[in-house]
Amino acid sequence: MERVECVVAGAGVVGLAVARALARAGHEVVILEAEDRIGTGISSRNSEVVHAGIYYGKDSLKAALCVSGNRLLYDYCAARCVPHQRCGKLIVATEENQIGALLKVQAQASANGVELEWLDSSTALSMEPRLRCAAALHSPSTGIVDSHGLMRALLLDAEQKGALLVLRSPLLQGYAHPEGIILEVGGDEPTSFLADRVFNCAGLGAQALAGSIEGIRPEAIPPLRLSKGTYFSLSGPAPFSRLVYPVPVSDWLGVHLTLDLAGQARFGPDAEWVDAIDYAVDPARAEGFYAAVRRYWPGLPDDSLQPAYAGIRPKIQGPGEPMRDFLIQGEDGHGVPGLINLFGIDSPGLTACLALAQHVVARV
Repeated sequence: MERVECVVAGAGVVGLAVARALARAGHEVVILEAEDRIGTGISSRNSEVVHAGIYYGKDSLKAALCVSGNRLLYDYCAARCVPHQRCGKLIVATEENQIGALLKVQAQASANGVELEWLDSSTALSMEPRLRCAAALHSPSTGIVDSHGLMRALLLDAEQKGALLVLRSPLLQGYAHPEGIILEVGGDEPTSFLADRVFNCAGLGAQALAGSIEGIRPEAIPPLRLSKGTYFSLSGPAPFSRLVYPVPVSDWLGVHLTLDLAGQARFGPDAEWVDAIDYAVDPARAEGFYAAVRRYWPGLPDDSLQPAYAGIRPKIQGPGEPMRDFLIQGEDGHGVPGLINLFGIDSPGLTACLALAQHVVARV
């Protein structure tokens, strides 16, 4: 049986960042990906926003890793020529009675070390004339990134340091062993590995993968809750040059406007709890988008929203429950030496990927 030092399960943006960090630290790395290409799940079905670290609880992993990850990601993209743009974001209160909530957002951001600029209505309108708002916050460090370009760069870095990517290779089962973890791998050429360490970066499949490894305490695996987010693209030119977010409701940031690197505007995601992974876009959901968007952009034309795509967030809390932090779980959490599970890596996982990888690899 072949022995491998480190196996990373999952070739999304987080798995690739972890593999890169391990390989750069001198470890032998094999990346197992069940699909036929990298980043087919969460990593390719999101807003591609570089977040600032505004909304997350003080001292949470989400806050700390987003704030440090924001800086690391911009530096990395510049060094590796990954397309990105620091376009900024406006968080808007559309009514006077939302200004209190906007002040709370500013206070939370400040607690996380993120400074936002307060804008009165006239100043916000001077920046974005088509906007409707009573007040706004400007986040200059928010931006957008080509997620696929980022993943290709991370993979190239990892491969240049000796990491090996194996596609169409689902991890079927694992067994705790005195010398590591035995992994049964399916695919075109089923095989077995004896791995010293396994990093479960499987995203939507993280719970199922953890459950397939004998020796894990079942109660250590959090439930997987699926939150579907649908996006609609705008036909015609973008009305704004910055991202626009409404004041957030609970742990959902509302139907916001984002831009791609070609300047095309899209709206979303909304939030819908579902029981199964389904990426179909229901055109009827656009009706709710029109009402939400027109609160901050009254000029949204009728029949201008086109179905774009949908993504699934891997939540570890259910409807009505408080937002949970990233869960990075080692032997003390589940009972299997050499295994690190990453659960609930939703937003801001893309922004935080490099900082998250540093945090995980520091545990090796």
